Amino acid sequence: MITAQEVRRVITRGEIVEDYPEDARGHSCLMLGNGDSGRPVHVVCTPKAEYLAVITAYLPDPAEWQPGFKSRRPS
Repeated sequence: MITAQEVRRVITRGEIVEDYPEDARGHSCLMLGNGDSGRPVHVVCTPKAEYLAVITAYLPDPAEWQPGFKSRRPS
């Protein structure tokens, strides 16, 4: 479970780790930040004219991400 507070924290204090300028939903990005107890949280969001649309939020899988959760492991 990821709380709305954690999503807000990632958006306001996190960093962009991947940029998707050609995304079908419009320019979007993947952000990384700390959730409750310092756990890593990823949030995918896209800016709209009058709001920021949150597409998804998830806990990154250590098997799929390099330590620090900023870059993906090679497949």
